[in-house]
Order: sequence, then structure tokens, then C-alpha cells
Amino acid sequence: MSLVSIARCVAASLASLAALACAAGSAGAAAPPENRCPSMSGTPGASEPADAVPTPIREGMLLRHGDMLALRSLLPVEIWSNREQFFYEGMQMTIGSCHRRYPVPSFYTDATAAFADRVAVDGDGNLLRYVAGTPFPPESMDPNDDDLGVKWAWNLQMRYRGAGPIGRFRLVDMPGEVGTVQTFEGSFFYIQTGHRADLAKSDYQHPADEDSEFVAGGRFTEPMEARHLAWKQQRPIAARAKYSRSDVTFVYIPTMRKMRRAPTAWVDGMYTPRYRVGGDSGGGSMALTNGEYSFAGTISPTAGASVATAEHIPQGFSDLAIRPNAYVWRVEGEREVLAPINSDRAGYPINANKNFGPSGLSVATDRWDVRYAVVIRGIAKDRNSGADAITVYVDYQTGIPLYVITRRRDGRLIEIGIPVHRFSGDTFDYPRWSTEEPASVFDPVAAVYYNVATGGSGWRRESYDVRSVPVSDAETQRYISSGYLMRGH
Repeated sequence: MSLVSIARCVAASLASLAALACAAGSAGAAAPPENRCPSMSGTPGASEPADAVPTPIREGMLLRHGDMLALRSLLPVEIWSNREQFFYEGMQMTIGSCHRRYPVPSFYTDATAAFADRVAVDGDGNLLRYVAGTPFPPESMDPNDDDLGVKWAWNLQMRYRGAGPIGRFRLVDMPGEVGTVQTFEGSFFYIQTGHRADLAKSDYQHPADEDSEFVAGGRFTEPMEARHLAWKQQRPIAARAKYSRSDVTFVYIPTMRKMRRAPTAWVDGMYTPRYRVGGDSGGGSMALTNGEYSFAGTISPTAGASVATAEHIPQGFSDLAIRPNAYVWRVEGEREVLAPINSDRAGYPINANKNFGPSGLSVATDRWDVRYAVVIRGIAKDRNSGADAITVYVDYQTGIPLYVITRRRDGRLIEIGIPVHRFSGDTFDYPRWSTEEPASVFDPVAAVYYNVATGGSGWRRESYDVRSVPVSDAETQRYISSGYLMRGH
């Protein structure tokens, strides 16, 4: 039996082990009309009094912790089962729009219209003949298509991102029952170099890098232990046709005063160095003892630190990218959900004191839209690549990830994540495109992830000042070049 066949069988098994509580129609159904809001009806399946009247949800409605039971049907079952991490006494959730059709720049819709008819996937889930725009427009999808799941996964990865987000970040590690909260700060970038719908004159590819789909990276500035640690990752366009194709990834190791190739040869999403053991310590080596790295004297005083720091940790930016052809996908259903797709409560660095609840992992005090999601589940073809299975709630209109849930192969939960976005069109004084057209892009301003497998740990990213409009050619070249890693040294 082939690897793909095995993965398809495992996907079917996982579906029976952990069935989604979806108010799902058949895959391929259109999203509800704009401004049509659902009602709060309490616990799904519970008998209601004969005279009970469901309360309609309205835009601008303010909901508190006591109202969450009535919203249970609009949340993934994994979120509800771990609700003490995501909702808390004192929260104030504002209901945003219901099924709003967010505008998209004309160059992106033009690219979709020009190229969508030629795009396809092969038997291994590889993307063929893609140029720019949405690979598979939802309205053109066949609900009976065997490749429906992988097509939605490609829509997720190739969604409109503008030129890619650039800004500052704060990562907060929640240790669970043992340990202390750790906070890290820095800056990051995700530059969309390939399939750029605004670059028709250069064959939809940024001239600074004609071989990559994207170039991403970042630099830590705080605390001292992680200062100057920097990384850069390039995803080759060839990875669309071969999921095993490795990225080109380099890390600047402060203790060595030089950059080196990342030892993690293959990364599914966006690479992040193991920042907890990095930093400008001024020398010394790090040895692995009882599962933790510690300093030790060796003949090569920085080798241990180098290896430990340059390893990949799937944390901080993991929902920014994915390799769709590294999984075997199926559509689990479609449903209405509440999700923070258009945040209106700023966090770091605009507001360093934003309240994330007692767990530090709650974005309940924010604006949550009612959206229509396609729920897709992927089984990893390579069991050594991270999580064995991933479920993503993909926004039907925008392709944005609303929820991300990872599992082991036996169906047991690993992580539950809530990405937070903000629509540029609702942001005051947001930069426009060079053509003076609005950017109309969703910036990834935050994410909260609860790690069920470790018994209560988690992490949070805040990056509320990111912008996704093009920077100058000179600045783009600076980010893409290796000189970025050496800046200031």
C-alpha cells in the first residue's frame, strides 16, 4: 500500500475518533448572505422549552462570560472543551459583522479571473500551473471533487497577503503549572516574492528573488539572553511540486558571531529558531541534560549553543505558512463560526498592557465576526515533520485560518490555536498601494495557542503594528540578502 493510501485510511480513522461538532452542509455550498446573523440558541441538541425564543445576534452586541453557553454552537468543539483557557470572567466580546464580504484589490481579482481556469493539482496534491490570485475560487469548486480538501489547503497557503507582513512582535511563553512566564521581543518579516498579483509587469514575481515563493525571517532584541539572534528562510517555488524540497534557512548565532545553516533541514510552515536557548551569552557551550540545555565547558565552547539555537521550534509564526502537498486532505464540513478575523483591540507594541485573561491565552475581549468556514483536516505524509494531523477552519471568502488544531496520529489533541487578524480597510491611516488603491489586506496581528499535550502550557504572539504593503526595492533587497542577519555586527 502506498504512503498516500495509508494516509487516506488514517484520515478516515481520525474522523471517527474525533468527530467535529459542525453545523455542516455539503462541502461546496455557498456562504450565507451578507449581514445575515445566526441566533444564540444555547446547547446544541438540548431540548428547549416550547415557548423559548432564540436571541438573534446583532452587530455591536456586547457579550460576557455568562453568555458563552448560548454561543457554543458557533465555536469548534475543541475550543469549547478547553474554554477556561480562552474565555474568562470579566471578558467583553463585541460581535462584529456577519458574513461581511471584505473587499479585495482589483489586481488580485483580475489575476484570479485570468489564471484560475488553468490551475490544477496532481495525484500527490502538488500545485500545477499556478501564477497568481486565488488558485481555486470557491464558487467554482465541485463538492464531489476528491481533491476538494487539498484545493482548500492551497487556497489557504496562497491567500491574498498583500506584499506580506512586516513589523515588531512579542512572544510570551506560558509554562503551565511549573515554571515562569517568559517574554521575548523583536521584529519579523514575511515578504511575498512569488505569485504577487500586483507584479504583472514582472511576471508576478518580485525581481529581487525569482526563485522563491516567500522570504521570511526576524530578529530578537529582548531579553538579553536572546538578543541579536536572527534568522532568514526562503521557500523555493519548486516546493509546490515536491513537498520534500527543503527551504534555504540561515541563522545568526550571537555566541559564535557568525551565521550558519539551520540544522533543521525541512520545515512545514515558517521557521523559528529555538530562541529560549539562544542569545549573546559571550561564549560557553550548552549541553543537553535531562531534556534541557545548560552551559558546560567543552573543547568547542560554542558548538552546543549553535546547534541548540538553530533548531526549529514550531512556535510564534506557525500559522503564517503551510506546505499543502505535505498532507493528505479531506473536507470535514462547513459551518458558521465566531472568530476574531477583524480585531479592534490593539496589543503590543501599540498597547503593551492588553488584557489576555488569567491564562494569558484569551482574545475574548475583542471583536469577533460571524464567518462561514470550511473545515479541512490533513494527515501528514511524513510522520517526523511535526504534528501527525492538522485541522484548519478556513474562512470561505478570504482563505484566512480562523482556527488551527493539531493532533497525534491516534487522534489525541496537541495544540489548539486561534489566529487573530485585522482588516486594513478598518485601520486608520493605513498605507495605500503605490497605485493609490486600498491595500484591503488582513494583517496577522496575534495568535494564541494552548498546548493540551503538555498539560496546560501555551504561547502567545502579538504583532499589532504589522503592515503588508510593499516596502522600497532597497529595503526588500536588504531583508532578502544575507546581510540582514549580520546587521549591527
